[in-house]
Amino acid sequence: MQQLEVFAGALQRVRRDAGLTYRELADHAHYSHAHLVRATSGKHLPSWPVTVAFLTGCDVPAELLPVWRQHWEAAARDPQDVGELLRAAATPQDLGAALTALTAPRSLRSLERLTGIPRATLQSWLRGGRVPRPDRLDQFILALGASRTERLAFSDCVDRLAG
Repeated sequence: MQQLEVFAGALQRVRRDAGLTYRELADHAHYSHAHLVRATSGKHLPSWPVTVAFLTGCDVPAELLPVWRQHWEAAARDPQDVGELLRAAATPQDLGAALTALTAPRSLRSLERLTGIPRATLQSWLRGGRVPRPDRLDQFILALGASRTERLAFSDCVDRLAG
């Protein structure tokens, strides 16, 4: 949850720096006051469209949105959560849950384009219907930008499930 809380705090700072109340921001962003408050609660990650509306409502320049997108994706895929899921994994379904956490918030279509691995195969891995071969798994998570620590944790998990 740490990344999520950092992201929510950054959104709060942007709003304060813009000198807007949540109600004023709601007028600019075209989302309800309550929706925008939830976006900065640190309990749930707002969708990307809500995040964009929040930022543009605070007059964040469009050229900074790709940087915010990276922060949003990092919050969606908290490495600490992925590591915890892998350490506790005892079934292929548990491995699939860790892979799902790593890939969030990407769609199967975007994952296929990014990795070259067919959607049906990816779906089977993410649901835990099939454990990927170690070389294919490493190719996949490397394409997602996984850290060395995450790559080793996935490798250890696959070895444990195979043993």
